[in-house]
Amino acid sequence: MALEKVIIIGAGPAGLTAAYELSKLGVRSIVLEKGPRVGGLARTEIYKGYRIDVGGHRFFTKVPEVEALWREVLGDDLLTRPRLSRIYYDRKLFAYPLRLGDALEKLGLPESARIVLSYLRAQVFAYRPEDTFEAWVSNRFGRRLFEIFFKSYTEKVWGIPCSEISARWAAQRIQNLSLLRASWNAVFGQRDGQIRSLIQAFEYPRQGPGMLWERVAGIVASCGSQVWLDAEVTRVLYRDDRAIGVAARRDGREEMIEADAVISTMPIGELVASLDPPAPDAVRAVASRLTYRDFLTVALVVNRAHVFPDNWIYIHEPNVRVARIQNFKNWSADMVADPGKTCLGLEYFCTVEDDVWRMGDTDLIRMAATELERLGLAQAVDAEDGVVIRQPKAYPVYTGEYESYLQTIRRFLETLSNLQTVGRNGMHMYNNQDHSMLTAMLAVRNLFGEKHDVWSVNVERAYHEEMRVSSPSGAERSLRALRKVFGARA
Repeated sequence: MALEKVIIIGAGPAGLTAAYELSKLGVRSIVLEKGPRVGGLARTEIYKGYRIDVGGHRFFTKVPEVEALWREVLGDDLLTRPRLSRIYYDRKLFAYPLRLGDALEKLGLPESARIVLSYLRAQVFAYRPEDTFEAWVSNRFGRRLFEIFFKSYTEKVWGIPCSEISARWAAQRIQNLSLLRASWNAVFGQRDGQIRSLIQAFEYPRQGPGMLWERVAGIVASCGSQVWLDAEVTRVLYRDDRAIGVAARRDGREEMIEADAVISTMPIGELVASLDPPAPDAVRAVASRLTYRDFLTVALVVNRAHVFPDNWIYIHEPNVRVARIQNFKNWSADMVADPGKTCLGLEYFCTVEDDVWRMGDTDLIRMAATELERLGLAQAVDAEDGVVIRQPKAYPVYTGEYESYLQTIRRFLETLSNLQTVGRNGMHMYNNQDHSMLTAMLAVRNLFGEKHDVWSVNVERAYHEEMRVSSPSGAERSLRALRKVFGARA
């Protein structure tokens, strides 16, 4: 059957990538975006000329098709930027990724001895079963290093104990790292053509990631497709084994749109809840149990030309609520309206309706300025202006049961032959921007008869910030030999 009307739910990276790929194939689409701006979590907000990257997005990928799209759309506006991010702990800044020599020097001899002993103990008495984030990290770094450099920040982000977070999230985000590897790299370095963990440079749109998605939306529209903003999907209609249309509310009224196919990036739990007729009770029950972590950014305009050189800093301090601080000027000079000032984004992870989320903007700006001073990064009085940006359902939560929930949902959705879910929330998977885009590309190919499993994207691949190229060097072969001594987890 010829595709004449494809409905795409969501105008984030996955949704707009699907629309862009369809436009290149001569197929028009209608993109329905709940919010007032395209880009989803990768949008760029603007406040008095200051550009705010919601969530922080470094552009690097091992997916050639994704890189090609970035270059097609952005051209010379895709800048190469130096990468610097560090961990703030005990009023000191530690290199990130961790460098053993740097960490031990700043922690001091007694603490360093505890870390080494803790690591050796973990090699003999590993946590079993290794099914939680806490066990996974402790087995590779030792319990003490886990407590210093992982526990506080991770629990701020997710709002639950590390013992309740799935080990799969750890394996995806910190794959192939261990204290032994960190030690080896600190002593012998890393040669070109070998492991380059957490790369030292990245690309970035001159005016933030939203620049990319605003251009994509314009290209899609010029090809005859439509992007509807402030259009909230209320129902996804299906009959037998096919989706037949979508109902969306905008301007206060509901509008029905027929569809030959539907590609959804909306949170998969919300998709299940919107199905008409209703999904089976068992499917709706598990879909309602999927949870998310929300966050907000307090962007402060600081009356100083330079504050710190990092793109962002991870805050591993339990006595402040901020978890990460971005310095937008260090992403691109065009992100700030006044070169004599700095715009910092203080990120607070929370849950909709908790005390942080419900706090008024004025109080949030005051709290952020106070915490900035408490950390010794700037004086509160220097924060002369600010704005608050809220982002619900920013991160799918990887609790221990989520995989079984997803299996139940997938089995039902796969009975609808022309409905596909893609992207981070659409699949409840911690995909990065490039992997979300790849799921959309594969979904479009599926519409033309190819058979791609979009759920396999980023499952077996190394974490996106670790790149393995070429053949192993002598140093790498030696590292493999050391693994035999220290155990397979090294």
